[in-house]
Formats: sequence, structure tokens, C-alpha cells
Amino acid sequence: MTGLPLLETGQAFVAWRTDTARWLPAALDIARSHGLPAGNPHIFATGTNLVLGLGPGLVLKIFPPALRSQFVSERATLKQLHGRLDIPTPEIVLEGERDQWPYLAMTRLSGTLGSEVWPLLTESWKETVLRQIGETIAQVQRVPIGELALIEPGWAEFISRQIAGCRARQIRLGLPEKYWDELDALIAAAPALIPMKAAPVILTGEYIPENFLLEPDGDGWRLAGLFDFGDVLAGWSEYDLLGPSAFMTEGRPGRVRNLLQGFGYSPTEIDPALTRRLLTLTFLHRASDPMSKIAIPGWHAKAATLAELERMLWPLDAI
Repeated sequence: MTGLPLLETGQAFVAWRTDTARWLPAALDIARSHGLPAGNPHIFATGTNLVLGLGPGLVLKIFPPALRSQFVSERATLKQLHGRLDIPTPEIVLEGERDQWPYLAMTRLSGTLGSEVWPLLTESWKETVLRQIGETIAQVQRVPIGELALIEPGWAEFISRQIAGCRARQIRLGLPEKYWDELDALIAAAPALIPMKAAPVILTGEYIPENFLLEPDGDGWRLAGLFDFGDVLAGWSEYDLLGPSAFMTEGRPGRVRNLLQGFGYSPTEIDPALTRRLLTLTFLHRASDPMSKIAIPGWHAKAATLAELERMLWPLDAI
């Protein structure tokens, strides 16, 4: 049996996984031990964990010990969502563990990775896909949270931690000094602005092109699959609007309107109170890095204030 090392930190794992020869033999041995196809594996280079395509129909995902929480989240979410959405999600085939590394074998979805297709879509098809994403987020959030209620931290604790570390994080990531006072005001207002005790829903935090699949639909494309649930938590619904807002809408009114209306908001609900909550959550997101993750080129040169950034991302007057 080919073993896996005990890597105690995420940083050690990231450095180790760059050399495929270090881990591929163990991954293939795990596959063979379960009778899974191990010839000509496809190595997925992106993502956090070790991920292999096994033949046309299976994926093996192996989690390092330091990221066991992602295994717990992924397993619980896949079980909870199975058969409850209009689009497919992977189905767990088996689970196991080797040398404290848990793993899942799951079905492989058909379609083309969203990040490959998204740049090629016409504007009208981008609006269509964003409406479908909004609808899918809403549908996921109607699924009971089940075991995900046990995922730690809970929403109130998570947001409290994010608030406590927000200023230092944003300054470290390069947020210009001209925004610091306004950021302080956002942080101070956040506990009253962001619902802490609302009924929690399933949040993936990552409705972005790297985590969904598209397939042809007439002369365009449609949403065909959703995957990667290692960072799921349960909490306030609007948190999951941030990924598409940062990476995909680019502040274009038609895209923003389709995302928010697909999610279920009426025109009267798309208002300054909503956009202020979304701006606040943008700085509190687990992966928050507005300087590099907002897909409006040079936004920090165009926006004199964070209020101007808010209007750029969610242009209410044009929606």
C-alpha cells in the first residue's frame, strides 16, 4: 500500500502537492484498492485538494489532514443536495481514509468548465447564465441544511471573526488608505446591518466560473452542473451573491439585474439597503480581496470612495 505523509499545515500541503510524482502513486493505489479505473487519470491542477478524473465517469478527491473540515463539508453538502436541484451535483460513490487523509469518489459531471466558456459568451448569454445562477443559489438555499447545521463556526461567530480581522486583512491586501475611514464605518455598522440570527441556509461562498459547468443550449450556453463544496457553511442568504457580483457582473446593469431577479428579488427589493449589505459582506467574505477579485479593471482608480464602489458594482439607477 502506498502511503501519504502527515503534513501538519495547509502551507506544507500546498508546497508538497506541486510535485505530482509525490502523490499520484498513492492516489492511484487508492483507486485500485476500490476497483476504480486507474488508467490514464486526468489531474485537475486547480483547486485546493488532490483531485483526479478516473475514466469518463468518476472523480477521486483526496483531502489532507489539515483540511479535514473541507471533507466534512463536501460530504455533508453532496448528501444534502443530491436529487434536490434542477441541475446535477456530484453523487458520492464511496468514501474512505488513508494515513489520516480522507477521500471521496464521486460521479463526474458532464459539461465544460465555466471559466473556459464565460469569456466567450455574448452579453445576452452572460445575462441568461447569471439569471440561472441566481435561480440556482435560491434553489440551493431552499434545501434544508441538515447536518450542515453542525458545521463550525456558526454564522454569528463567523461574521464576528470576520469583523474583528477585517481592517487588518484589507490593509495587508493593499486597500488604499483613502478608503480606511469608510471601511471603519462599515465595520462598525456591520453587527446591526448583517442579520446574525436569521434562519441559516446553505452557503457555498463560491458561485464563480471555476465551480460550475456549462453546456450548449441553442446558440448559447446554460448552467449544467455545480461542484466543489469544501467551504460550505450555513448562514445569511445574501452572502452567496458576492462571488457572481465580484467575478462576473462587472457592474453591468443587465447582468446585475438578472442575477438579483433570478435570486428572487423584486425590483423594489433591489435598493440601497441591499447594496449596502452586499458591500459590507464583500469586505467580510472568507476570501475577501477586493483589490484583486473585483472584475472591474482599475476600480480603485475610478472610485474615490467605497460608496462609489458600491454604485459601480450595483448601479441601481440603471437597473
